[in-house]
Amino acid sequence: MAFLDYRESIWHVLHYIEENLTQPLTIEGLAGTAGYSKYHFVRIFAEVVGLTPADYIRKRRLTEIAEQLERYEGSIASLAFAYGFNSKENFVRAFKSEHGVLPTEYRRMQNSLRLYPKFVIQSETEMPCGIKGVAAGWEDMPEPDLVELAPFSLTALLSDEDFFPRFWNKYNCGGVSKRLSGGRTVPDYGVSIWDCEKRALCYYIGIRTEDAIGDTAGTTTLAIAGGTYAVFATRPSGHTAFVDTIQRTWRYINTCWLPESGYERTGGYEFETYVEESRTYSQEIYIPVRKKED
Repeated sequence: MAFLDYRESIWHVLHYIEENLTQPLTIEGLAGTAGYSKYHFVRIFAEVVGLTPADYIRKRRLTEIAEQLERYEGSIASLAFAYGFNSKENFVRAFKSEHGVLPTEYRRMQNSLRLYPKFVIQSETEMPCGIKGVAAGWEDMPEPDLVELAPFSLTALLSDEDFFPRFWNKYNCGGVSKRLSGGRTVPDYGVSIWDCEKRALCYYIGIRTEDAIGDTAGTTTLAIAGGTYAVFATRPSGHTAFVDTIQRTWRYINTCWLPESGYERTGGYEFETYVEESRTYSQEIYIPVRKKED
């Protein structure tokens, strides 16, 4: 069966899930709503959405709870029960598995999280840039400034998470930035570089070395090379959409801007920087680039 033939059925299921997130939901019941066998439903749902129905429901419930926690006056347990978690312990375990921090830590800090908004089936998918850098879904993306940076160094911690937003959550909720800085508010940097030997992306979070006058135990020093950088400023957003905005901007850089810009990566450190306490929820992404050879 072609994708276009069954995505309308999945759209109806997604709508049903949203209307019933606080009600019991079963795979058998959702399959019946879609008009498919359980096996066929799970397969096509995962093909369209990218998650199994159970994973999608769990992520959506955790997202709804996270979005309400900052203004909810009741207990965390009562909110978790309202969204189908049968015990506070199960909810806390699921929340920490998803975000790397406890719900109480998030409620206290209200840091940005990688949430999972309602999945929307688009009539067109995001595509490479095309004519003059404009494509379906990319029209609101920022164009970069090309700047020359002097070399500098960062004092940073290596991520212990494969999913880097979880490492940011732990960093922010743990107050690591102020531990490194001796209590001052300074910009934080997320730094990535490809490790050819390990065939993996290495990711660090830290602050400028001149700002690191506090407890720097466990850190390493990263020497950021000077040179030409393409600098992208992400669109301002709320804290619940911030991480999605960042990741979408990175997809634009990788699939759209770089292939058609006339520039290429140098292979050096790439980094993103912002101040969490500013509550502006915008960051700058720096890519070291050079002109492509003809």
